[in-house]
Amino acid sequence: MTDALEDIPIRDDLQTVAFYNLENLFDTTEDKHTHDNDFLPTSVKKWTPKRYKNKLKKLGFAISNIGRHETGKYPAIVGLAEVENASVIEDLINSEHLEDCNYDYVHYDSLDERGIDVALLYDANAFEVTGSETFTIQLFDDDGSPDYTRDILLVSGLLDGEAIHVIVNHWSSRREGEKETEHKRMASSDKAAEVISMLRDDNPDAKIIVIGDFNDDPSSKSIKQLVEGSNLYNPMEVLRSYNRGTTNHNRRWNLFDQILFSTNFFKSTTDKFKFSTANIFDEDFLKLFNGRYKGTPFRTFVGKRYKGGYSDHFPVYAIFKK
Repeated sequence: MTDALEDIPIRDDLQTVAFYNLENLFDTTEDKHTHDNDFLPTSVKKWTPKRYKNKLKKLGFAISNIGRHETGKYPAIVGLAEVENASVIEDLINSEHLEDCNYDYVHYDSLDERGIDVALLYDANAFEVTGSETFTIQLFDDDGSPDYTRDILLVSGLLDGEAIHVIVNHWSSRREGEKETEHKRMASSDKAAEVISMLRDDNPDAKIIVIGDFNDDPSSKSIKQLVEGSNLYNPMEVLRSYNRGTTNHNRRWNLFDQILFSTNFFKSTTDKFKFSTANIFDEDFLKLFNGRYKGTPFRTFVGKRYKGGYSDHFPVYAIFKK
């Protein structure tokens, strides 16, 4: 594996904000507090240290190249989904393709039933964290018992000296059906809107970036409600097509991974960040190169069958310019 996008001139006036669902980044040791039994050396999936290290290497390579074609450098901020704990993030930033990057991270353990969390990876040379907190989404099963999902993570800080707020999401899946689970994503949408409202109560001109795997498309009710109700812009609306997205299910593309932001990123103010462009990072090395699923994400597992790939999602990213 070589650096696919090397020798690009570094652009000091540009920064990349990205999001990547890492597809079950679990370590190989048992944790009695999480449902990690599928990801052990003795499990059916045979999740061995060798396979774990290979996944870390691949993910690190992918992350280090997001936005590099445009900026000449690795991303300043990367939201992550499906990390088991802080230990796997440490292993990721110390992996082969990221060890020379000055990455740090923000992570909190959530009560998610699958034992996976969101996190924020950031280049400590570009971004200084000034505060962080999590917000729990109150969900209940049909019998009234709590249905635990991922918390929403808010990280506030200074990106090249400018105050911004990043809200990281991983909303409830459609596993039991799109309509049957829609209310859960609507609840997450409401909670994200509350966080935005809280930030604007403190500063009406707060610059806010909302990133995540929403398990809904840009046209879905939960996303439309958040964008319209919170006066956000969604650059991903124009990216989805019948043959392009971030994840593929039953030969149908979805754009569940998105980056939204407050409209003040369009203001032309000297020495302030403005939105430049957004895209899906779907380089060929992240795709299956042959077979009936050619062009779809090169996954680590398909069911319990090990494939040795990256993730079942492509990353997304936005470039901001000073």
